[in-house]
Amino acid sequence: MNIGFVGTRLAGVDGVSLETQKMAQVFEEMGHSTFYCAGELDVHAQPGYLVPGMHFQHATAQRLHDAAFGSIVPDATLFRELYAEADKLRAELETFVSRYDIDLVVPQNALTIPMNISLGLAITELVKRTRIRTLAHHHDFYWERNRFIANRIQDVLNEAFPPKLDPVQHMVINRAMQQRLKAFKGINALYLPNVFDFENAPPPPDDYAMTFRGEIGLSEDDLIVLQPTRIVRRKGIELAIELMRQLDDPRLVLVITGYEGDEAGAYGESLRRQAEQAGIRYRFIGAQVGTERGEVEGKRVYDLWDVYPHAHIVTYPSLYEGFGNALLETVYFRKPLVLNTYPMYLTDIQPAGIRAITFNQDINQDTVLATRNLIDDASQRQDMTTHNYEVGLEHFSYRVLRRVLTEALRLFDSHEGLQ
Repeated sequence: MNIGFVGTRLAGVDGVSLETQKMAQVFEEMGHSTFYCAGELDVHAQPGYLVPGMHFQHATAQRLHDAAFGSIVPDATLFRELYAEADKLRAELETFVSRYDIDLVVPQNALTIPMNISLGLAITELVKRTRIRTLAHHHDFYWERNRFIANRIQDVLNEAFPPKLDPVQHMVINRAMQQRLKAFKGINALYLPNVFDFENAPPPPDDYAMTFRGEIGLSEDDLIVLQPTRIVRRKGIELAIELMRQLDDPRLVLVITGYEGDEAGAYGESLRRQAEQAGIRYRFIGAQVGTERGEVEGKRVYDLWDVYPHAHIVTYPSLYEGFGNALLETVYFRKPLVLNTYPMYLTDIQPAGIRAITFNQDINQDTVLATRNLIDDASQRQDMTTHNYEVGLEHFSYRVLRRVLTEALRLFDSHEGLQ
């Protein structure tokens, strides 16, 4: 089949884009061809059809989003604008489907969280009009985020986020989402956790990757505490800074790989102030980490695979995650973890057997002592990371992805559906 991935952005190192790459790889191994349509596409999302209006940062999408949330007062003009924009995007989607002869559409979070409301409506209308097979991959529902609760468009959210339509199969990344989708909308969904290619271990760092430390001004003696996430509030990066403050170890350097700009506010500036006040060593290197190697303003750019091998330990203090892509990357690269016990870790990851130094919202002396021991005990680090890799191979590998995608296609072919 020709399979078309659709999203607001299929580029960069956010979880949605990374999981799209993995799904595409497995689909192609199964003999299918993959194509991409979004408001931003990178080299991994090709061949593609670029539609700037689909991006959540497009001026029209942002304006309509801001008008829709933060108030509960209805506004007929807002509805008219949303549907008018949806008509334009639906026409672009029809062009994409026609140009690449798409057999199956895979919306990536675009029918889940209303970052671009009109795009969700456009995909829903495309399905209604064409009855095209659609496998909707959901990463985080709007009802899981406080900022979407007060809104002026509940009818639209009911209609399209996500839609309950016969040609649509649904797939969620954690069991809580699976349960709530059934309870809230009467929709059954396949469960597909985030995955990694544990069947093939990562290659050792090459000469380019080995330049990383020098490029960011660190020596071989520095111990990197890696925070491999975007700079958004739900990542809880202030907790990593507090952990560093309490560890008070001059060997340690907190290296934050993620970029800023995906949400409003000055979270990044606040973190920098906190790091300065804490007196810790740190690096914000988001400008030098991308989906591929290169050079920006005379500085080398690295991909995450170049960075992970240099980590001594990894912090993952997220307050909320749909699942935890960076956590699985950490396990894949055999690095020890210190993490906040966010809900999906407790329901989907810890029960599988993953081991980590854990805390709940606050950094206490037990956390600090356990982390110090982990930093200095090579045997403990080896035991933790070897065990975790075996858990990843069993529960979060591509073999799980292949099984779930095979089941999804079987349901389409058998006309059983999950509704």
